[in-house]
Amino acid sequence: MNDELPARAVVDVAFALQGRGLPRDHAQGLQQALCEALPWLASEANAGVHPIKLVHGLDAVALLSPRSRLLLRLSAQRAPGLRALAGTELRVQGHALRLGQAQARALLPHATLYAYRVAAPNADEAQFVAGVTQELARLGVEGERVCGKRQEFSVGGTTRYGFSLMLHGLKGAHSLLLQQHGLGPLRLLGFGIFVPHKSVAAV
Repeated sequence: MNDELPARAVVDVAFALQGRGLPRDHAQGLQQALCEALPWLASEANAGVHPIKLVHGLDAVALLSPRSRLLLRLSAQRAPGLRALAGTELRVQGHALRLGQAQARALLPHATLYAYRVAAPNADEAQFVAGVTQELARLGVEGERVCGKRQEFSVGGTTRYGFSLMLHGLKGAHSLLLQQHGLGPLRLLGFGIFVPHKSVAAV
């Protein structure tokens, strides 16, 4: 764990995972397990939980890859306290996940950023794009936007919508700000978290 990062910085903290598999739709179960282990997480400003990458397939329960990681995005001052989670077993919808050592990763400026899903108020793409434009303007972030396909999720028994989103042509300071702040609600369910990407093809 890098303790030399500025206290006001935002970082990704990565844990190696041991386990057999997870439901493909595991975001809500993972949020609940993490908030039980870290009671402060639910009220941590701009904290996020990256979607866990699973082995591709059609089964409802997906295998964990040896390279699967749990990634939390939060303030650097929280990062040293996460060492204590090493060896902890989380129960996610009945599936066991054992956490390895915590490793902090600094956020770096990239001209192209991608979010797998950003929360939308409804299924209307035009309204989603208008809302994104307003939020980016409030942040002072300028860049080209490419909206991807619509996605549907069940959150607490309610259907929620989201779209993948690419921003490119970003200045370095804007790229870091967007990664630190994210876009929209439901960050602990994996929405609105931006990561570097090499091209616009992913959308």
